[in-house]
Amino acid sequence: MEHLLGLLRIQVKRGVNLAVRDVRSSDPYVVVKMGQQKLKTRVIKKDVNPEWNEDLTLSVMDPNLPIQLTVYDHDTFSKDDKMGEAEFDIQAFVEALRMNLRDLPSGTIITKVKPCRTNCLSEESCIIYRDGKIVQDLCVRLRNVECGEVEIQLQWIDLPGSRGI
Repeated sequence: MEHLLGLLRIQVKRGVNLAVRDVRSSDPYVVVKMGQQKLKTRVIKKDVNPEWNEDLTLSVMDPNLPIQLTVYDHDTFSKDDKMGEAEFDIQAFVEALRMNLRDLPSGTIITKVKPCRTNCLSEESCIIYRDGKIVQDLCVRLRNVECGEVEIQLQWIDLPGSRGI
């Protein structure tokens, strides 16, 4: 616990225009990795625009570690096919948390992260103070694939007894 800063809740919202890996569609799921941790969503059958709306929670020890997101197509009789990957960091999000902001109007934009070659963002990402919490909505463009994006939201969870940000 002494190395734990807190928990990062990643809400995997949906996939947009994901690649077709079966005959006419795909059976996608998402794997999120940070360091040695690895979590995955459920499989959504025959859908290249899946809606997962699923929360995956990572324990954060080092906020400088990047987060890898990989989309796979579930196959019953063969190895699952990769449908693209993205990598992003949480440094701007952690900096916003460290500002220790309180009592801002809900919807206040704290900072914006612009897309660049190193962050896989498909559009500008806003870090927002919403309902007493700091959240970041991201739309990441998948690499090493012909098409596809995944929409996610980050939210921090403080843990009693953890080191904290």
